[in-house]
Amino acid sequence: MKIAILTPLFPPKHLAGLEIAAYNIAKHLAKKHEVHVITTLDERLPKESTEEGFYVYRFKTSKIPILRTISYCIRSFFAVKKINPDIVHVQTIYLALSGLLIKKILRKPYVVYGRGSDVYFSWRFKNIISKPILKNADAVIALTGNMKREIRGICNRDVFVIPNGIDLERFENLSKEDLRSELEIKEENIILFVGTLRLVKGVRYLIEAMKTITDKNKNTRLIIVGDGEARKYLEDLVRNLNLEKYITFIGKVPNEKIPEYMAASDVFVLPSLSEGFPVTVVEAMASGLPIVATTIRGLPEIIKDGKNGFLVEPKNPEQIAEKVLLLLEDDVLRERISKNNREEIKKYSWESVAEKLEKVYLGCL
Repeated sequence: MKIAILTPLFPPKHLAGLEIAAYNIAKHLAKKHEVHVITTLDERLPKESTEEGFYVYRFKTSKIPILRTISYCIRSFFAVKKINPDIVHVQTIYLALSGLLIKKILRKPYVVYGRGSDVYFSWRFKNIISKPILKNADAVIALTGNMKREIRGICNRDVFVIPNGIDLERFENLSKEDLRSELEIKEENIILFVGTLRLVKGVRYLIEAMKTITDKNKNTRLIIVGDGEARKYLEDLVRNLNLEKYITFIGKVPNEKIPEYMAASDVFVLPSLSEGFPVTVVEAMASGLPIVATTIRGLPEIIKDGKNGFLVEPKNPEQIAEKVLLLLEDDVLRERISKNNREEIKKYSWESVAEKLEKVYLGCL
């Protein structure tokens, strides 16, 4: 089967959930199929390349949002026409106008994969644009049951649920002690956050929780991995709360280094105000980390309260502090949750995701 995957951004420059998922989907489907990724051009990257057994095509688009979408739709249309795939996979509803155009003119089936913000966030003309895209798609996929219900609120049709996956091998045979030494982490309890530093990630509430946590447990440090528009605001907040001694901003790190930070930590916290299916949560599970996360969107489908972590209300630093302290102070609880996570993560392998996608594609042909 020849598959074209349309994604607005792609590694190595872009490493958020959508991009990492697109890369891994392409990589694992390419083991059995001919896969072509169509994306936008980054500086210093070739317009065409072969990576991990699949082909990548990159082209320039406008910097103006609406023109960027239009130019991507047009350029991807001609790329698909040249490639002549059996099926087109569109990695977000935002750009699925491309799929609709391709189906109507080139008679190629297309699959839409909802990713999060394209489903949950309100954007201008969302329903007007999304409804015909979803209605005409040969298949629609959501990351969670919650996202499925949201999509069906826009267009009442069948929706498959396929979660993000993870390369489990990356999280095996990592030594916590060796990594702590390499990362210059002292004998401290390490709380970890990994993600883009945007206000919607709710990191300010984790920082505020650190005031309570460090009042009760001085031997604790929060490591924040990632960068983004809210970094300066968060750094100012840390200074205002006099928490510089207890909080370290690492900045953006290569994706292959994430398992090291996970393995060197004791608790993972995701205080987000909105999420689709955060890859960092399954990465934390693969590392055996107990997780404290908010009760938003599909997270309760991944985190079972008390089994593989704890759920807290959004914007609630008091609850974050309470659950983190509980995990840090109870070795037996932490070990039990760690064991549960290592067992639960097995169903999130990228191999499993690729097999499910393959069945969806075949059902469209």
